[in-house]
Amino acid sequence: MNRIIFYTVLALLSVSISAQNYERTFESFSISEKGEPSVKVNDGTYLFSAYTPDIVETTFLPNGEKLDGQSHAVIKTPNVSGFEATERGKDIILRTSNDFYITISKSPFQISYYYKEELIISEKRGYFISNHESMDLVKDNIVAEQTEKIEFNLTEDEVLYGGGARALGMNRRGYRLPLFNRAHYGYQTHSELMNYTMPIVVSSKKYMIHFDNAPIGYLDLDSKKDNTLTYETISGRKTYQVIVGESWYDLIENYTDLTGKQPMLPRWALGNFSSRFGYHSQKETIETIGKFREEEIPVDAIILDLYWFGKEVKGTMGNLEFFRDSFPNPKQMVSDLRASNVETMLITEPFILTTSNRWDEAVEKNILAKDSVGNPATYNFYFGNTGIIDIYDNKGYNWFKGIYKELTNFGITGFWGDLGEPEVHPSWVQHATGSADEVHNIYGHDWARLVQEASLEAKPNQRPFILMRAGYSGSQRYGIVPWTGDVSRSWGGLQPQPEISLQMGMQGIAYMHSDLGGFAGANLDDELYVRWLQYGAFQPIYRPHAQEDVASEPVFRSEKAKRLANYAIQMRYRMLPYNYNLMAMNHMEGAPLMRPLFFEEPENEDLFEYSKTYLWGQDILVSPVLEAGKKEQEVYFPKDSNWFDIESDEIMEGGQTKTVKLNEAFIPVYVRAGAFIPLAKPMQSTKDYDDSTFQLQYYHDKTVLESEREFYFDDGKTVNAIEKGQYQILEFEAEIEGRWLEIDLEADTGNDYLAGAKTIELTIHNIQNQPKRIKIGKEKVNGTYNSKYKTLTLNVVWDTSEEKEIRVKFGK
Repeated sequence: MNRIIFYTVLALLSVSISAQNYERTFESFSISEKGEPSVKVNDGTYLFSAYTPDIVETTFLPNGEKLDGQSHAVIKTPNVSGFEATERGKDIILRTSNDFYITISKSPFQISYYYKEELIISEKRGYFISNHESMDLVKDNIVAEQTEKIEFNLTEDEVLYGGGARALGMNRRGYRLPLFNRAHYGYQTHSELMNYTMPIVVSSKKYMIHFDNAPIGYLDLDSKKDNTLTYETISGRKTYQVIVGESWYDLIENYTDLTGKQPMLPRWALGNFSSRFGYHSQKETIETIGKFREEEIPVDAIILDLYWFGKEVKGTMGNLEFFRDSFPNPKQMVSDLRASNVETMLITEPFILTTSNRWDEAVEKNILAKDSVGNPATYNFYFGNTGIIDIYDNKGYNWFKGIYKELTNFGITGFWGDLGEPEVHPSWVQHATGSADEVHNIYGHDWARLVQEASLEAKPNQRPFILMRAGYSGSQRYGIVPWTGDVSRSWGGLQPQPEISLQMGMQGIAYMHSDLGGFAGANLDDELYVRWLQYGAFQPIYRPHAQEDVASEPVFRSEKAKRLANYAIQMRYRMLPYNYNLMAMNHMEGAPLMRPLFFEEPENEDLFEYSKTYLWGQDILVSPVLEAGKKEQEVYFPKDSNWFDIESDEIMEGGQTKTVKLNEAFIPVYVRAGAFIPLAKPMQSTKDYDDSTFQLQYYHDKTVLESEREFYFDDGKTVNAIEKGQYQILEFEAEIEGRWLEIDLEADTGNDYLAGAKTIELTIHNIQNQPKRIKIGKEKVNGTYNSKYKTLTLNVVWDTSEEKEIRVKFGK
């Protein structure tokens, strides 16, 4: 329950030496009947809310304005008893816990945020109206003479991340970033504006600020080098959340608690996709998959680009039905593909061309956004003269949703939402809830919600797959799987890809991935192609895609490129149980699949701007090859662990940078000492995967006395499997006791999941000599010892309803 205590102490809390808006003066402090604290100042009112002890919200309500309580990002409800309010001299303290609190200084007026007794950030001028800077960099045809800003003080040493998808290097401090989703065709190493922006700032000091407002604007990350952070917008809410966490993982978990967790994807989403711009016919589609099967290269899905609804690139967008001249029997095609264990995905766009088959229907049913006099808004862009579906009007929303429900019932199991920035969206276009500029950045977000709802309404027991180019804060809760846009098919295009995915994972969007091999340009470079696909084995989605001038599919590349690509794809499939567990950890805890190394060493400032090597989950260290012709490269090995080369088992000591030799067949990948890594047997589709039989690698090292890992299993398709109790978590624990290594197997089984038997091929690495004794349960066994690779392999049959103990006595 809230309480307010007035007392005076001699030692006042310190505040930033940079004061706030000197024209703003404190008038009063109060707590409402609901327990919500507020501060009245001369030009408005500050409202404060606490969601959890680690998440607080501040809203400034200027005099004369009404409160807009609608958030497009936040789903959590504030805790009305979340603050304890006290007064200390000239300061009011709003404390959520002993660690996190807000200080409101009365004179000079300032709001500051403290975590663990350290100032993390404070308002500078706070909210104010600016008449001096225009928004013309956001959009070529808009100039806002007046904008609204919220301004903060920064410390000199903090590194800043966030703002959505950009190619700027890990440290984005020093840039004034437009908040306006817009595609950047053919970008390479530098792009300040891309298809997925977010009003989020993340600091190396382990706090996050989320500006909870949808309209377009800017995020100024100290571009004037005066230690100032500024959020700028044309209109809307003056609301932001400050989020803290004990660790980087806690910080992201807290943010995704606030904005929603990513649902589990279908297991097939972790397989290989066949995709290009595009497949022109049913015959070509079937023959392409036939080529994969013939070459024995695994594949799980094929994506049909815009030729599925028209013969030409231009003039047909909005048809949203199969073009029967090219796809004479699409239902049979989908059935035949499914018989080959391949899912069918379709591209869709929110544009209805005036030349499309559905234009008259769209006008008649009044589903389009309007111009200033209420007629359907039409304008020209690359694909033709068009209108855009108004998903903010119930008529447009339900009509578009009906299309997806029909296609889902037809057998389509995934949708690609393209051009959803939206790509062309003039300011004068009016939607039911506001202007184009007010809904532009959330259009892809709400479109993803529409597709998710349609998919689940049509098939309630089928997990949706939603590939989208644009979104907003919190889009992860709608299952969005975004990609990094139309990247150049060049080494320059490859180089920023790890950075972009790492940044987006820190902002809650864990499935950001690239068109493997690159998209834009007719560059036939087998080395580039192979290195990109090798990196892809350790990015969230494995989807080669490109313009059709040069094939994106490995089956149509040179024999050498095909062989090396297949090696990477086979690795991807072998990693399926490990990768599926990453999906589950993201769903339950918000943990990114790709993780920067400073997550491992949060005090190591040398890693704050480092993205050349990263963690894939907890235990796999990946160093992609991003330059042509390289024979060796430097790799940093995080401290406090040793690292096994996944190919050779050579052990690297942590806490050092080492130059390693490169091999054309694979990129440098290492496994943490003490890790358990489950591997699947080779397969041609995830449908072939049988989780009752797998390999389990344990990377034994004498420096790791105890180790424990958990791995999540379910059927790969059930919606809300955890809530339904249809899952199993396998727990593996290793402990060194003198000359014995003990490995214990336990299972946590959901109440509606069959705890069956597992057949495990257990390989223990780094066993220097033939073991003297081996016991599985009470049975003595011999196992297979490989003196060359120093490995011991045991065949273990485990009834998961019981615990299993394995003991190995080391030889001298």
